[in-house]
Amino acid sequence: MKTHWKVQFNYDYMGSYSLPDGKDVILTIRETKKEQVIGQNGKKEECFVCYFEESDKPMILNRTNCKTIEKIHRSPYIEDWPGLRVQIGIDKVNAFGETVDALRIRNIKPAPAQPRDYSKQIEALRACTTLTELQQVYMAFTPEEKAGTLTVKDELKSTLK
Repeated sequence: MKTHWKVQFNYDYMGSYSLPDGKDVILTIRETKKEQVIGQNGKKEECFVCYFEESDKPMILNRTNCKTIEKIHRSPYIEDWPGLRVQIGIDKVNAFGETVDALRIRNIKPAPAQPRDYSKQIEALRACTTLTELQQVYMAFTPEEKAGTLTVKDELKSTLK
Protein backbone atom coordinates (compact mmCIF):
# COMPACT_ATOMS: atom_id res chain seq x y z
CA MET A 1 0.00 0.00 0.00
CA LYS A 2 1.34 3.42 -0.95
CA THR A 3 1.08 6.48 1.29
CA HIS A 4 -0.69 9.63 0.08
CA TRP A 5 1.32 12.76 0.90
CA LYS A 6 -1.67 14.36 2.67
CA VAL A 7 -1.55 11.61 5.32
CA GLN A 8 1.72 13.16 6.51
CA PHE A 9 -0.11 16.24 7.78
CA ASN A 10 -2.45 16.40 10.76
CA TYR A 11 -5.78 17.08 9.10
CA ASP A 12 -8.68 17.09 11.54
CA TYR A 13 -11.19 15.61 9.07
CA MET A 14 -11.34 12.76 6.59
CA GLY A 15 -10.53 13.39 2.94
CA SER A 16 -10.07 11.24 -0.15
CA TYR A 17 -6.54 10.49 1.07
CA SER A 18 -8.07 8.77 4.15
CA LEU A 19 -9.26 5.77 2.18
CA PRO A 20 -6.67 2.98 2.02
CA ASP A 21 -5.46 2.67 -1.59
CA GLY A 22 -8.48 4.77 -2.60
CA LYS A 23 -10.81 1.84 -1.93
CA ASP A 24 -14.31 2.23 -0.44
CA VAL A 25 -14.74 1.67 3.29
CA ILE A 26 -17.79 0.82 5.35
CA LEU A 27 -18.15 2.75 8.61
CA THR A 28 -20.74 2.96 11.38
CA ILE A 29 -22.12 6.38 12.31
CA ARG A 30 -21.49 7.16 15.99
CA GLU A 31 -22.91 10.69 16.03
CA THR A 32 -23.53 13.76 13.90
CA LYS A 33 -23.40 17.37 15.01
CA LYS A 34 -22.81 20.92 13.88
CA GLU A 35 -19.44 22.35 14.81
CA GLN A 36 -17.10 25.18 14.01
CA VAL A 37 -14.53 24.16 11.38
CA ILE A 38 -11.45 26.19 10.52
CA GLY A 39 -10.55 25.88 6.83
CA GLN A 40 -7.07 25.83 5.36
CA ASN A 41 -7.33 29.58 4.77
CA GLY A 42 -8.11 30.12 8.47
CA LYS A 43 -11.77 30.97 7.79
CA LYS A 44 -14.23 29.65 10.40
CA GLU A 45 -17.37 27.95 9.16
CA GLU A 46 -20.25 26.08 10.78
CA CYS A 47 -20.33 22.56 9.29
CA PHE A 48 -22.29 19.35 9.80
CA VAL A 49 -19.85 16.66 10.94
CA CYS A 50 -20.21 12.88 11.16
CA TYR A 51 -18.20 10.79 13.64
CA PHE A 52 -17.69 7.06 13.06
CA GLU A 53 -17.10 4.12 15.38
CA GLU A 54 -14.20 2.77 13.32
CA SER A 55 -12.36 6.01 12.57
CA ASP A 56 -10.55 8.54 14.71
CA LYS A 57 -11.25 11.26 12.11
CA PRO A 58 -14.73 12.61 11.40
CA MET A 59 -16.12 13.52 7.98
CA ILE A 60 -17.69 16.83 7.07
CA LEU A 61 -21.06 16.02 5.49
CA ASN A 62 -22.42 18.08 2.63
CA ARG A 63 -26.01 18.09 1.36
CA THR A 64 -25.28 15.41 -1.24
CA ASN A 65 -23.98 12.96 1.36
CA CYS A 66 -26.84 13.74 3.78
CA LYS A 67 -29.41 13.10 1.03
CA THR A 68 -27.76 9.76 0.28
CA ILE A 69 -27.85 8.70 3.95
CA GLU A 70 -31.53 9.68 4.06
CA LYS A 71 -32.25 7.72 0.88
CA ILE A 72 -30.49 4.46 1.80
CA HIS A 73 -31.65 4.42 5.42
CA ARG A 74 -35.09 5.97 4.79
CA SER A 75 -34.86 8.62 7.48
CA PRO A 76 -34.14 12.34 7.22
CA TYR A 77 -33.77 12.54 11.01
CA ILE A 78 -30.20 12.74 12.25
CA GLU A 79 -31.27 11.26 15.60
CA ASP A 80 -31.93 8.00 13.70
CA TRP A 81 -28.48 7.88 12.12
CA PRO A 82 -26.23 6.66 14.99
CA GLY A 83 -25.58 2.94 14.50
CA LEU A 84 -26.24 3.07 10.76
CA ARG A 85 -23.54 1.86 8.40
CA VAL A 86 -22.48 3.72 5.27
CA GLN A 87 -20.12 2.93 2.43
CA ILE A 88 -17.74 5.80 1.64
CA GLY A 89 -15.85 6.13 -1.62
CA ILE A 90 -14.16 8.72 -3.80
CA ASP A 91 -15.76 10.51 -6.76
CA LYS A 92 -14.38 13.18 -9.05
CA VAL A 93 -16.33 16.44 -8.70
CA ASN A 94 -16.02 19.93 -10.12
CA ALA A 95 -15.25 22.47 -7.40
CA PHE A 96 -13.83 25.95 -7.64
CA GLY A 97 -13.07 25.57 -11.35
CA GLU A 98 -11.16 22.31 -11.12
CA THR A 99 -11.83 18.58 -10.89
CA VAL A 100 -11.01 17.21 -7.44
CA ASP A 101 -11.49 14.01 -5.44
CA ALA A 102 -14.37 14.12 -2.96
CA LEU A 103 -15.65 11.67 -0.36
CA ARG A 104 -19.11 10.39 -1.19
CA ILE A 105 -21.55 8.21 0.68
CA ARG A 106 -22.39 5.46 -1.80
CA ASN A 107 -26.00 4.76 -2.71
CA ILE A 108 -25.59 1.27 -1.20
CA LYS A 109 -26.93 0.01 2.12
CA PRO A 110 -24.14 -2.04 3.75
CA ALA A 111 -24.94 -5.27 5.57
CA PRO A 112 -25.13 -5.07 9.38
CA ALA A 113 -21.78 -5.25 11.16
CA GLN A 114 -20.66 -8.60 12.48
CA PRO A 115 -19.71 -8.48 16.16
CA ARG A 116 -15.93 -8.53 16.62
CA ASP A 117 -14.02 -10.11 19.46
CA TYR A 118 -11.53 -7.66 21.00
CA SER A 119 -10.71 -9.76 24.07
CA LYS A 120 -7.01 -10.16 23.09
CA GLN A 121 -6.63 -6.40 22.59
CA ILE A 122 -8.43 -5.68 25.88
CA GLU A 123 -6.19 -8.19 27.64
CA ALA A 124 -3.11 -6.41 26.21
CA LEU A 125 -4.44 -3.05 27.45
CA ARG A 126 -5.20 -4.41 30.93
CA ALA A 127 -1.65 -5.79 31.17
CA CYS A 128 -0.21 -2.25 30.87
CA THR A 129 1.26 -0.78 34.06
CA THR A 130 2.01 2.77 32.88
CA LEU A 131 0.31 5.41 30.74
CA THR A 132 3.21 5.31 28.30
CA GLU A 133 2.84 1.56 27.86
CA LEU A 134 -0.93 1.92 27.47
CA GLN A 135 -0.44 4.52 24.76
CA GLN A 136 2.10 2.37 22.89
CA VAL A 137 -0.13 -0.70 22.95
CA TYR A 138 -3.23 1.26 21.92
CA MET A 139 -1.45 3.11 19.09
CA ALA A 140 -0.36 -0.23 17.59
CA PHE A 141 -4.02 -1.24 17.11
CA THR A 142 -5.87 -0.91 13.83
CA PRO A 143 -8.54 1.84 13.66
CA GLU A 144 -11.25 -0.81 14.18
CA GLU A 145 -9.43 -2.26 17.21
CA LYS A 146 -9.05 1.25 18.64
CA ALA A 147 -12.77 1.87 18.25
CA GLY A 148 -13.60 -1.50 19.82
CA THR A 149 -11.38 -0.94 22.86
CA LEU A 150 -11.73 2.83 23.38
CA THR A 151 -13.92 2.54 26.51
CA VAL A 152 -11.47 0.14 28.20
CA LYS A 153 -8.49 2.33 27.23
CA ASP A 154 -10.19 5.43 28.68
CA GLU A 155 -11.04 3.53 31.89
CA LEU A 156 -7.43 2.41 32.33
CA LYS A 157 -6.09 5.86 31.44
CA SER A 158 -7.75 7.33 34.52
CA THR A 159 -6.25 4.68 36.84
CA LEU A 160 -2.65 4.51 35.53
CA LYS A 161 0.14 6.99 36.15
